[in-house]
Amino acid sequence: MMKRKMIFASIPVLLLLAVIVFTQGFRRLRAELSGYEEVPVVSTTGNANFRAEVSRDDTSITYEMNYSDLEGTIQQSHIHFGQKSVNGGISVFLCTNLNNGPAGTQLCPTPPATITGTITAANVGAGANAQGIAPGEFAELLKAIRAGKTYVNIHSTKWPGGEVRSQIGPDGHGEHDDNGEHSEH
Repeated sequence: MMKRKMIFASIPVLLLLAVIVFTQGFRRLRAELSGYEEVPVVSTTGNANFRAEVSRDDTSITYEMNYSDLEGTIQQSHIHFGQKSVNGGISVFLCTNLNNGPAGTQLCPTPPATITGTITAANVGAGANAQGIAPGEFAELLKAIRAGKTYVNIHSTKWPGGEVRSQIGPDGHGEHDDNGEHSEH
């Protein structure tokens, strides 16, 4: 009888926590990159994984990306504003070896490699301006990430349009479908 009362007493607390998490959005992000998600699809041995965490005040994202086995020499990596199977504008440069990124953009090391960094409003560029995310609009980028409408990819000399790619989604909670809904694998 006591167990039942404890269970019923904890339900409102769990519901409150669920509401808080839902309204704040998820904090941990992930992407498992492969050539099969590129547009058009690419058959490659390249792979990468992207892990990130949104700050509690929603003003920054710290990330780590590991990549290896690329078939071409790495040229650059970005976060783009675009849904699955559609190419979109560059919102954030993660690294570049082409001297085409904003000042302070790190170089892309030769694989296997790991890059890390922190994304803030200062890192949100003009590449997705025509799609409604203006330079510096970190809140808009974060909204798009939480809706499942951003992807990370790596461009190489063999595949300049992109060798590996993946939509960014919540860590451990499945991917987003084309409607922004969560789906489990």
